[in-house]
Amino acid sequence: MDQVLKPGSPASDDGPLDSYSETVMRVAETVTPHVAAIEMTGNRRNGRFRVGAGSAVLFTTDGYLLTNSHVVAGTHQGHAVFADGSRTDLELVGADALSDLAVVRGRAPKVPPAEFGDAETLRVGQLVVAVGNPLGLAGSVTAGVVSGLGRAIPVWAGGNRRVIEDVIQTDAALNAGSSGGALADTHGRIVGINTAVAGAGLGLAVPINTTTRRIIAALLADGRVRRAYLGVVSTPIRLNASAVVRTGQRDGLRVVEVLAGSPADHAGLLAGDIILTAGNRPVSNAESLQKLLFADAIGQPLRIDVLRDGKETELVAVPEEMAAG
Repeated sequence: MDQVLKPGSPASDDGPLDSYSETVMRVAETVTPHVAAIEMTGNRRNGRFRVGAGSAVLFTTDGYLLTNSHVVAGTHQGHAVFADGSRTDLELVGADALSDLAVVRGRAPKVPPAEFGDAETLRVGQLVVAVGNPLGLAGSVTAGVVSGLGRAIPVWAGGNRRVIEDVIQTDAALNAGSSGGALADTHGRIVGINTAVAGAGLGLAVPINTTTRRIIAALLADGRVRRAYLGVVSTPIRLNASAVVRTGQRDGLRVVEVLAGSPADHAGLLAGDIILTAGNRPVSNAESLQKLLFADAIGQPLRIDVLRDGKETELVAVPEEMAAG
């Protein structure tokens, strides 16, 4: 006769769920103090008015916070409120629309800064936790897995269509108030800055890696990043066996879309092309291309080798400077 399982029986399935829950709770407890709700304001004759709101991540002991560029667009001041209730006025240090990153500064906080990780260590299927502070709801937490890496998404910013490259895609849902919040690994290290710029409910994050650290450093030093851009929406792709033999590469970037009138369009890049090299360097993800597109690339011919209809083709693009805004 079958034995009826009682609650708490060793044969129950609660073990794995408890382990998952404990991991998410531990990460949330670690990260929440570093994430502030921010409200950016403008001035008018009858007082200040709200321009944008979202979340931000404290990353230095002297009060610098990282958030999304679209959260601070059109303003230079605001305030932040941390989970412990402490509040500070903010001023904009700098913003970069192409990466959707911005740095703001308040006074030295009572809480310690977050620890940055490295998004290059992420793998598809890995557990990540998104922590935001939307509208002052401290510790708003969602969890999920990394569902894609090296994505590029087109967005509208400053009236122009642009491409945010190398984003992390997760199934951890976000809302607009979580923009600028933290995406953390299971050790509580910040591996991405969440962005809901592409639409509420989409789990997308700007990675913390070598390229974005360079962007952050430029914002701290100069308040802006001079960026070159090509104007392609792309996704990583593994080459088939015959292409590997022919090109000597295992990976490339498949062009999903070419923005009309962009340097990539003028160079003759087409949707469906597979970018193999840029500047004679192998390209396997959005970051490897993005590394080539800083100030020194503006106006300089850039050789791009692509695989088109099974044949290698050489193109030359001249990256343009990304306009501010």
